[in-house]
Amino acid sequence: MEFGVPSVKLWPPSEHTRLMLVERMTKNLVTPSIWSRKYGLLSHKEAEEDAKKIEAKAFAAANQHFEKETDGDGSSAVQLYVKESSRLMIEVNKRGPTMKRDGELDILDKVKESDGTVFDISNDPRKVIDASDAERLLKALTEPGNKYKKICFSNTSFGRDAAHIAESTLLSLKDKLTEVDLSDFIAGRDEEEALEVMNTFSLALKGAKLRYLNLSNNALGEKGIRAFEALLRSQHDLEELYLMNDGISAEAAVAVHEFIPSTEKLRVLHFYNNMTGDEGAIAISRMVKCSPLLEDFRCSSTRVGSEGGVALAKALGTCTHLKKLDLVDNMFGVQSGLALSKVLSAFSNLSEIYLSYLNFEDEGSTAVANALKESAPLLEVLEMAGNEITAKAAPALAACIASKQLLVKLNFADNELKDEGAILISKALEVGHARLHEIDMSTNLIRRAGARCLAQAVVSKPRLKLLNINGNYISDEGIDEVKDLFKNFPNVLGPLDDNDPEGDDNDNEDDEQGGDNDELEFKLKGLEIKQEE
Repeated sequence: MEFGVPSVKLWPPSEHTRLMLVERMTKNLVTPSIWSRKYGLLSHKEAEEDAKKIEAKAFAAANQHFEKETDGDGSSAVQLYVKESSRLMIEVNKRGPTMKRDGELDILDKVKESDGTVFDISNDPRKVIDASDAERLLKALTEPGNKYKKICFSNTSFGRDAAHIAESTLLSLKDKLTEVDLSDFIAGRDEEEALEVMNTFSLALKGAKLRYLNLSNNALGEKGIRAFEALLRSQHDLEELYLMNDGISAEAAVAVHEFIPSTEKLRVLHFYNNMTGDEGAIAISRMVKCSPLLEDFRCSSTRVGSEGGVALAKALGTCTHLKKLDLVDNMFGVQSGLALSKVLSAFSNLSEIYLSYLNFEDEGSTAVANALKESAPLLEVLEMAGNEITAKAAPALAACIASKQLLVKLNFADNELKDEGAILISKALEVGHARLHEIDMSTNLIRRAGARCLAQAVVSKPRLKLLNINGNYISDEGIDEVKDLFKNFPNVLGPLDDNDPEGDDNDNEDDEQGGDNDELEFKLKGLEIKQEE
C-alpha cells in the first residue's frame, strides 16, 4: 500500500486573497511611475474601480482555465491569474485616467470659487501635471483683466514640459504676484528633471516682488536651493518664508543666507525638519539677526547642537516683536538654554514658546523659567517636554507658571519631576488660570500623591479639555481617586493605560515614604507660590 502526500488545491483563491489583490493593484495604480508621467496619474477612486474590474476579468479567465484541467492542482490557474492581472494593469496605465477632465473641472471650480485674487490648483489626491494639463489649468492666469496676486501649485507634480508651459504664463504675471506657494510641486520626479523644473520656475519668477514664498516639502538640498538662486536673489521684501522638510544641509543653509539680499521685512521664518546642523544654524542666525520684525520663528528638528543653539539664541535678541518661538527637537544642551534665557526679556509680545527635547536639563530649564517669569506677560503656550528636568528645577517652573495667568497649554511631559515637582506645579495652578485648556505631565515618575494634587488643582478649570498624566507610577488606589475626581468630566482625563503602578524609579526614598508620598504632600501643603499682579 502506498501513502502519498495529499495534494494541496491552489485554486480558487479565497475572498480575502482577492480583496488583498484589489488593494495592492489600487495602490500600484495611484503611485507615480514612468507610465503616469506620460499618460497621467489615476485618482484613488478611479484606480479602485479599475482594480476591481481587472481582478474580476483575471479571475474569470483563470477559473475557466482551471475548469478545463482534469487533474491539476490549480498552479497553472494561479499563474494565469497573476499574468492576466499584470497585463490588464499595464493597459490601464497606458490608457491613463478617464476621469481626468472631471478632476480638472473640480480644480477649476475651486479657482472660480476664490475671491479672484488666489489661483490655487493644489489638489487631493495629488495631480501629475503634463504639458496639456498646464495649458488648460493655467489658461485663466493669462486672461485679460485677471487680478491674481497669489498662486498655489502645492501637492502637484510638474514635469519638464509642463514647467515650460508655466514659464511663459508666469513671466506675464509676475509683476502682479505677491504670494507664491511651490511647496511639494515636483513629487516623483527624478533629480535631473526636478532641478530643471525648479530652475525654470525660478527664472520665470525672478524679480517678482513677493511678500510670501513657500518652497517646503521639495527635498531641495543644496542643489535645489541653487536651482532657485535667481528667484531668491531678487527678493528684497519677503515677509514670510517657508523652507520646511527640504533636506537642507549646512551648505544649503549657507546658500539661503547668501542668496536672500534682505530680511528686514521678514515676519515669519519656518525652517522645520532639515539637516542644518551647527554650521547651518549659524548661517540662519545671521538671517535672524537681520530680521528685526520677526514674529514667528520655527527651527525645530534641524539637528542643531550647542554651538548653533547659542548662535540662534543670541541672534533672537534682536527680534523684539517675537510672538511665537519653536525650537523643538534639537541637541542644544545647557549652554543654549542659558544663552536663550538672557534674551527672553526682549520678548514682551511672546504668546507661544516651544522648547521641548532640547537637553536643557535643570540648569538651563531653571534659567529659562526664571527669565520667562519676568517677561512674556501674554504667554499662552509653554512647552518644555523631554528636557531631563527634575524636582530640583520645579520651584522655578512653578513660580513661572503662577505668573502666567493667560496660559492655555502647559506641557512638561517626559521629564523626571516626580511627586515633589508635580505638587509644586499643582500649587502654582490652583489660583486663577481660568483659560487653561490642556496640561501634560505624562511620563514624569509621578505617583499617587502627585497625581491627586494635579487632578485637584485643575478639575474645576472651566475650559479644561485634557489632563494627561499617563505613563507614570500611580497606584491602583491613586488611579481610582483621580477618576473619581473627574467623574463628572470623564472625557477631560486622558488615558491611563500606560501607567505602571509597580514602577521603579530607583529612588529608595519613595519606598521609605510608602510609595504614595503622603508625607511629602503634607510638607508641601504650606508652601506658598506668589501670584503676579
